[in-house]
Amino acid sequence: MESGARHSRDHYLPRPALVLQSRPMTESDRFFEVRLECKEDLGHMPGQFVMVSIPGVGEAPISVSSSPTKKGSFEMIVRRMGNVTQAMHRLQPGDGIGVRGPFGAWFPVDGELKGRDIFFACGGLGLVPLRSAVNYVLDNRGDYGALQLYYGTKCPSDRLCVEELDRWRDRGDVSCEETVDKADENWSGNVGVITSLMTGLRVEPDRSAALLCGPPVMFKFVVGALRRAGMKDDHIWLSLERHMKCGVGKCGHCQMSNLYVCQDGAVFRFSDVEDIPEALQ
Repeated sequence: MESGARHSRDHYLPRPALVLQSRPMTESDRFFEVRLECKEDLGHMPGQFVMVSIPGVGEAPISVSSSPTKKGSFEMIVRRMGNVTQAMHRLQPGDGIGVRGPFGAWFPVDGELKGRDIFFACGGLGLVPLRSAVNYVLDNRGDYGALQLYYGTKCPSDRLCVEELDRWRDRGDVSCEETVDKADENWSGNVGVITSLMTGLRVEPDRSAALLCGPPVMFKFVVGALRRAGMKDDHIWLSLERHMKCGVGKCGHCQMSNLYVCQDGAVFRFSDVEDIPEALQ
């Protein structure tokens, strides 16, 4: 597991940034493309997050959904949940925001994952941080083995990045499977929980890894399916979501046992947190 941002700026001071794109993805989720006013790259790695501030409203942690291989700007997908995210949904191209970070640990795509077969499992909004990792891996495709992605949502209208999922599926070098808990009249795909996609799954234990992000209830069942298939616990990485206020391990809002999710995570190796009850709740 890697931790910390990759350079030593003042992380208490927001950097001014400009919204380049703002468009709806679902009824509750909105896509943003953002550029720092200094025109530097954000400097993040897949799995990291930023603290986004809206003047007069507040600040909230938001996962970066674009790969660091994308230069000149970065992307976020934001679900409308509280005051800050509601204000973000009103942003239009040309509006300004503040950005602190990037913060936290990242999926080790630039190290330990190289050369391995990778299984991505994401539920709902969990596709957002994993999207960064998927695109990083695809942009460096020769460094990795077989790729399988499993994505589950409650219903078809909740699906994110629909066109991008189709592009990944059409590449021919990625296995991309989806499921929904409840179908509508236009859905012809799988219906069921995400583990229904993993029946008969087999892995090569010494050369496989899994990256997971989604609701906590998903982790228990997906990890169980991976274990039965032969995946090692220390080859599984989770992205955990907690209520984070500061991003730098000072406020204590995201503490679980002796760990701070904002600083020690939000990406954790499963073997490091499996004995912490609140980690998987």
